[in-house]
Amino acid sequence: MSETQTLQYRFDGPEDGPVLILGPSLGTTWHMWDRQIPELSRHWRVLRFDLPGHGGAPAHPAVSVSDLAERLLATIDGLGIDRFGYAGCSIGGAIGAELALRHPLRVGSLALVSASPRFGTADSYRQRGVVVRTNGLDPIARATPERWFTPAFAAGQPAIVEWSVQMVRTTDPGCYIAACEALAAFDMNAELGRIGVPTLVVVGADDHVTPPADARVLVAGIPDARLAVVPGASHLAPVEQPTAVTDLLVRHFSTAWQSTDQPTGMTMIPAPAHRAMLATAPPTGIPVAEIGYAADPVPAVPDTRSDAYDKGIRVRREVLGDAHVDRAQSNADEFTGDFQDFITRYAWGEVWTRPGLDRRTRSVITLTALASRGHLDELAFHTRAALRNGLTPAEIKEVLLHTAVYCGVPTANSAFSVAQRVIREETTPEA
Repeated sequence: MSETQTLQYRFDGPEDGPVLILGPSLGTTWHMWDRQIPELSRHWRVLRFDLPGHGGAPAHPAVSVSDLAERLLATIDGLGIDRFGYAGCSIGGAIGAELALRHPLRVGSLALVSASPRFGTADSYRQRGVVVRTNGLDPIARATPERWFTPAFAAGQPAIVEWSVQMVRTTDPGCYIAACEALAAFDMNAELGRIGVPTLVVVGADDHVTPPADARVLVAGIPDARLAVVPGASHLAPVEQPTAVTDLLVRHFSTAWQSTDQPTGMTMIPAPAHRAMLATAPPTGIPVAEIGYAADPVPAVPDTRSDAYDKGIRVRREVLGDAHVDRAQSNADEFTGDFQDFITRYAWGEVWTRPGLDRRTRSVITLTALASRGHLDELAFHTRAALRNGLTPAEIKEVLLHTAVYCGVPTANSAFSVAQRVIREETTPEA
């Protein structure tokens, strides 16, 4: 099978053991699970994999979380694996949820670590892609410790901090950008109720990337789910609090199973006595997560709007960003509401969704048209859209230089001023 359809992987543990798959976070490699392996591989045949372009894996970008899930499925199909348990961190958790939704008979039990039904905002991940496309991965790598670890851990573990920075820095930029786009488009809020396998949701108490509130949404929406909050941990909880996370995974995958008419291939394994006691009498210094249940989910309100509108609002948000669209919709009233509906259906639902041109090309045309007509306000937010559609600042410069020849220097002069301001805003890494 082609390497573009599969993922880089490794095995640990007994060859005849039930299979447990561990999925990585964005910017990490399978080594983020190193400190779980000694215990987990005693009981399970542990398969770890790398995302495309991570850890030296072939750099074939995946366009969506669904694409990543299908590549993982193709990988394990090639290995003859039928059913398995799955634990994933962050985007690795999203892959597991996607597998549980699309291939429910393959997943015996699920653990979602530092995960969310929707990761942050689509705007934030698309802007991160813009920053990487313009500046490379170094600014993202240097900001990694603040996102992944608590301040106390980062200060006390300089070697692990440096490891994390180098891990991100050596990732393929194109694959990282594609993963950001995949997270921007990921939203399973409406489908949580269809996850039918026993699920453990694990979150660091100090996680600001996927905070405990996101974990509670997962538990409220997934019918057979439990919540574990790990004290003293941020986003990369398996690295920061390995003992507590390992204990939770052992307990969950040792006791979660489905009915006998739908065997999972998972084997019940009694949890070690010293581990089982952690919930009531933890050794000094080892933080332990309390497991509990969340309230029943609130039923979703069905959306009855037209298909053109639904497609249009999705593309409009992907291109212009949630913040812009939210402002436009909140400012709409009885006088302007029909116009907002019209442009969503016609411009975005019918023209921008046509297959004849890709979004990069449509952005080039749009920038030229707006500059030539002097629509500078719209040029500003379409410059931002062009960056998110994959144009680089150098390419936008070429578009405006070309516009100067055919539409006039004064026109281009104003356009350059607007585009320069937006590019600086969008491509400057956060401090």
